[in-house]
Amino acid sequence: MRLLTVYFVIAVMFFAGCGSRKDRLDVDVSGIKLDEVKIHRYDLDLFKVNPAQLRQGLETLKPSYRFFLDTDLSDPAKINDMRAYLENPRNIEFHAAVDSQYKQIEYLEKDLTAALKHYLYYYPGVKIPRAYAYISGGDYDYPVQFADSVLLIGLDNYLGKDFKPYTADGLPEYRISRMTPEYVIPDCMKVFQKITYPEQVPGNTLLEQMVEAGKRLLFVDAMLPQTKDHLKIGYSQAQYDWIIKNEANVWAAIIENRMLYTTDGKLIQAFMADGPFTAEFSKDAPARLGEWLGWQIVRKYYENQPEVTFLKVMTENDAQKILSLSKYKPAKP
Repeated sequence: MRLLTVYFVIAVMFFAGCGSRKDRLDVDVSGIKLDEVKIHRYDLDLFKVNPAQLRQGLETLKPSYRFFLDTDLSDPAKINDMRAYLENPRNIEFHAAVDSQYKQIEYLEKDLTAALKHYLYYYPGVKIPRAYAYISGGDYDYPVQFADSVLLIGLDNYLGKDFKPYTADGLPEYRISRMTPEYVIPDCMKVFQKITYPEQVPGNTLLEQMVEAGKRLLFVDAMLPQTKDHLKIGYSQAQYDWIIKNEANVWAAIIENRMLYTTDGKLIQAFMADGPFTAEFSKDAPARLGEWLGWQIVRKYYENQPEVTFLKVMTENDAQKILSLSKYKPAKP
């Protein structure tokens, strides 16, 4: 009986240890001091200004929104530009939709605060930027931006899959599927990744590009440990289910066809470029399969190297080392 008890304790310790490695990024941030982050509503306040008294209204807003209004408001040209922006039917439509869907955004502020506490956990002493919501006017390529030490969130880029102007503007369905409220905070943290680790030209091989993409997603893991994986990478639930089922097959195809070290730009693009699907496999296969695989490789590397910190992973540029020590070998489900 005593021997069985010893074996049981050892087993518990072993599995607890495995779990702790897998959950290394789910850290305790309760001790991180950060007031709740406020997302200042320039998007709403600007459109409340009386057009008949535009200059006076803008002067009143200026102290709160200097990032947007720190200009000579006595210049008629500046006032005319602002009037054109406010009277643009497209901007009016987008503003109305934002006003309806995002009248209250406490949940976004709460989630952003939690993410930034994780950021401060790894990067203590960093100044947290002031955050603003605004109407981007269809700046779809940059829904969240970091400029002059402020975080800019274009909430008109997150009005949902059924927002008809997105389709009218010619956006593909795979992009529209990611223009929902669930993606606001993941997109914010992807911007923090870019400013923390300014993008460098990745290596020439598929492996190097996969690992670099994987490190970017590990950063999002660290900031949003409780967020679902498909939201971090931007897959639909069906696409996520496909890659979970077929990950081993995709990896086997890359290895068997000796593609891991290819420098063929067209082939690399097939695995790394965004799009509706990866045609080389099937129309059910999500795009950016290389990004997914790189993510899993980097995750395994971090899990299997308890002495390696998150910060060291983010600055490790030897893709082959990461692959070798990850012992990555996905099993068929």
